[in-house]
Amino acid sequence: MNWQLYKQAAMMLIWLFAARSQTMAQDPWIISATNFDNYYGVTVANGVMGIVSSPEPLKAKEVILAGVYDNYKRGRVNNFLPNFNPLNVHLSINGNSIYRWNINEFRQELDMRNGVFTGSFNFRDLASVKYEYYALRNLPHCAMLTIKIVPKKEITIDVDQVLETPESLRDAQYYYHELNRSHVYIPLMTSVAQSPTGNIRMAASTAVLFDEKPGEQPRINHKMEDNDRHSASFKKTLSAGEEYNFAIVGALLSSVHSGDPYNQAERLAIYATLEGRERLIQRHRKEWNTLWESDIIIEGDAQAQQDIHNMLYHLYSFTRENSGFSPSPMGLSGLGYNGHVFWDTEIFMYPPLLVLHPEIAKSMIEYRYQRLDAAKRQAALYGYDGAMFPWESAASGEEETPVWALSGPFEHHITADVAIAAWQYYLVTGDKEWLKEKGWPILKATAAFWQSRVEKNENGRYMIRNVVAADEWAENIDNDAYTNGAASRNLLYAINCADVLGVSYPPVWKEMAGNIVLGKMSDGVTKEHDSYKGEPIKQADVNLLAYPLGIITDRRQIAQDLAYYETRVPERETPAMTQAVFSLIYARLGDPGKAYHWFKDAYLPNLNQPFRVMAETKGGSNPYFATGAGGVLQTVIMGFAGLDIDPNGGIRQLKTAMPEHWKKLTITGAGINRQMYTNETGPSAGKPKGKNKN
Repeated sequence: MNWQLYKQAAMMLIWLFAARSQTMAQDPWIISATNFDNYYGVTVANGVMGIVSSPEPLKAKEVILAGVYDNYKRGRVNNFLPNFNPLNVHLSINGNSIYRWNINEFRQELDMRNGVFTGSFNFRDLASVKYEYYALRNLPHCAMLTIKIVPKKEITIDVDQVLETPESLRDAQYYYHELNRSHVYIPLMTSVAQSPTGNIRMAASTAVLFDEKPGEQPRINHKMEDNDRHSASFKKTLSAGEEYNFAIVGALLSSVHSGDPYNQAERLAIYATLEGRERLIQRHRKEWNTLWESDIIIEGDAQAQQDIHNMLYHLYSFTRENSGFSPSPMGLSGLGYNGHVFWDTEIFMYPPLLVLHPEIAKSMIEYRYQRLDAAKRQAALYGYDGAMFPWESAASGEEETPVWALSGPFEHHITADVAIAAWQYYLVTGDKEWLKEKGWPILKATAAFWQSRVEKNENGRYMIRNVVAADEWAENIDNDAYTNGAASRNLLYAINCADVLGVSYPPVWKEMAGNIVLGKMSDGVTKEHDSYKGEPIKQADVNLLAYPLGIITDRRQIAQDLAYYETRVPERETPAMTQAVFSLIYARLGDPGKAYHWFKDAYLPNLNQPFRVMAETKGGSNPYFATGAGGVLQTVIMGFAGLDIDPNGGIRQLKTAMPEHWKKLTITGAGINRQMYTNETGPSAGKPKGKNKN
């Protein structure tokens, strides 16, 4: 075959595949799957409970419960536990068990708009089945599975709802009883167990919701399946064309959330049952509708629109107002990073949520405030003043980094990251009472830490020695650019906070804030740390001085630093948020081509099928990487749309560039006034267009 013709044919195939992918991605809210090879599950979650999908029909891979940590198979630190799964169902039709290999037209869908996961299939010529999972947004400790069966012939169905105790829990106890009233029949199946150390008690309770009237409903047969599981089953014969619906609700609690998880789980299961399937769904959708009042709308790039919704959906799923929880890098999508909380929260996930839903961001900073005393104890352990937040945090606020990782005792910029987030919350909301009650204690204690941490050199400048850099491949170095910059901002924001509240602060804070060392190389590029000689870097460090810290403001310096360090990041094995930072800064520099290049590079190579689930690195397999999603969302909101947290308070819009083929970008429901901002390509590109929602 002629090589040129071969090349043209190959290019045509690539173009056709891209066009087909674009067509398949036209729906901004629905991601569908029909191929279940190399399957990566996607999560439905409500900020407390996360349910990860399975390629098997009527199953979930695993269930994650926020806030529950214990020591289990991960070394000497506390970690998320594999938990009860209250929604797994085994279905038989005419005595034939349903599996993936014996069904056809199997399809799964994630509806991001309504926070629901759907599966559907046909079983031979006997019946069609549709099921839906909900992590109920209106009931944070409850999930629901709905099932609809439409027979094509007369069939008999056998339904077994199995509640299995995972290996991570011990001393399990199993209960079953029925609540009978004249108006309701509720069969309750409950499991109670202890965490590995016995410090936490877990409880899961399930009930079946029937559409039939009391007295006409199928009766439940309860049985012990094995030493680690029990089931509630029923049987029913259906006529051809007779649509049959039922649902299963499951409540999952621990002694972290309730002093009496056993009884409270059963109460919640009863409550959900009596609310009824339709009312539960209605209230769930209403909650999601409220979340999506703050949205990102892209005109001119259907795939980017779907992907950005996917990222925002996951951040909304992994967080919750008034919860006091803060998301780990993998959110509620699995056990990645032990469920610990890092700087990923404050620097990458927090800013988009602060702009779009300040009430959710408040819960994330509340997590840190509740652990301020633990941070003070941590500082004292290392001989410092004030508060030193742990690099990895779980339930207690003590350091949870594995001992082999030097980031635990040395990656100190996390303390400044927490302080920066606290000040940003005040800037966006203007909540002075919060600032006085919680913001100032955080800012004061973290500034006191840096006051005791810095060292004055012979030139009267302040150094920070012996740290692990934000670029974590640089260990035990002096004067890391980001650490020093973040410490400087921490001190400045503490001063600003004191001025707002009219309280005093040590005068040396101002001297330190303006005199912390930032080095340069001979060619004028900002030096990552004192001993840096051009080595590859794991992730953005120096470039963070331009954004989010805003310390380097000279455009030529920003461009010079960016041009240098973008060549120092290897193609693989680096986290996704680095390229997002590059893209954001290029957008602010007015370069749409490079901004779009790094935007694509930040996440497209990291996607896993079939639901475009984002991994931490290119070709990675540890989804869902909420940190990377937060970084890319900042690229769109703070880069392409130009939104910025105004140092004088509120949100402002800067003139920035966005991808040239994007026709219009709209941010809705931003800030406490729920404003709308737009940016467009063409003659009016980059001109601020913010306006109030009303």
